[in-house]
Amino acid sequence: MHEPLDLPAWLPPLRSALRRLGPRPAHWLFCAFITLVCVALSQLVVSLLGRGDRPTAALIAALCGLSLAAVLSACVLALLAHLDRALRFTARYATRDSLTGLCNRRQFLSLVEREWSLARRYQTPCALVLIDIDHFKRINEAFGHACGDMLLRQVAEVSGETLRQADVLCRYGGEEFMLFLPHTDPLGALDVAERIRERVLAMDFAWNAHPVPVSVSIGVAVLKSGHVGLDDLLNEADEALHLAKAEGRNCVRAGPGLLPGTFSALQA
Repeated sequence: MHEPLDLPAWLPPLRSALRRLGPRPAHWLFCAFITLVCVALSQLVVSLLGRGDRPTAALIAALCGLSLAAVLSACVLALLAHLDRALRFTARYATRDSLTGLCNRRQFLSLVEREWSLARRYQTPCALVLIDIDHFKRINEAFGHACGDMLLRQVAEVSGETLRQADVLCRYGGEEFMLFLPHTDPLGALDVAERIRERVLAMDFAWNAHPVPVSVSIGVAVLKSGHVGLDDLLNEADEALHLAKAEGRNCVRAGPGLLPGTFSALQA
């Protein structure tokens, strides 16, 4: 859900007027307006006091300027507060998936590219895990997109429950999630993937009191000496995921040459 920016009521009309005028005419008009207001207020106060000597006029002008400065200061502070909220809003939704709150694909690739480069340079293990919700399209068609959205949020929550702080989980697209595991060897990566699969399978997910069976297929790939770019790791994870789907879904499969064996699906 997007957070409202809570615009000041006077800001949209003022912004529209400034756009029509242009910056330079708006500047001179603003200066003229302030001058006229100060003169008008000074004359009004002088008329009310019945005195027109120089010290009185100077005092009145100072009070008028101070009053206007207080009003303008409040407006500027309101604008700055709005700008700060807008910048935080933009930063959040430029890097986060609005539905699940996880990293979006762009932010994930940016973070992982850096970590992958470091792992390759210093020859430290890392792994990539691609998670796909089984038969997600059928669930959407049977129960509606609102059900599918809730399912995505719950799978995201369950998948992130046992991760370390350094692990990076994102919604990669549609019903797919991608997980990067730094400093993780093949056995460790397969263990994480299997725990995620088990947790999702054990979810008590229902829609309108109707139980909905949920499972995931998972592909795992690890960094190898022959990998030239991050795309090599992504492609291997994708191949492993396709293998998991081809072998009946609800299982974890490894990329080529990762390990001689893989985890099997649990029996219902």
